[in-house]
Amino acid sequence: MAENLPQTRPVLHVCVTCRRGLPLTDDPVQGRQLYDALTSHAKNGDFSVEPVECMATCSRGCVAAVSMPEKWTLLLGQLGPEKVEDLLTFLNVYRTSKTGTVMPSKRPASLSDMILARLPASLSASQELS
Repeated sequence: MAENLPQTRPVLHVCVTCRRGLPLTDDPVQGRQLYDALTSHAKNGDFSVEPVECMATCSRGCVAAVSMPEKWTLLLGQLGPEKVEDLLTFLNVYRTSKTGTVMPSKRPASLSDMILARLPASLSASQELS
């Protein structure tokens, strides 16, 4: 019954509508580019990536949220397709962290100020019980 086992890899929810301050008429959409780049890397199974239509943090885009059971959920901002390799490094540190905390000294330099919010694991656990 593998479906009852705790998830052992991070889930990254990426806002695919983020435009990083670009006008609504400009294409390509930066959030979609970030999602597409991450999807190609997610095939190795170290993490999964899910699209989200809007995370309501337009002034801080591109944004994503990373979560795992019993760990902090982190809302990440100021991302972009050019930061994919550094984001993969961050995800590996997050995955191996006991609580999901990734200290600034453990983050790639380009992601030093990207954490916008930290949400307790108990929020997702309480939703699963309802």
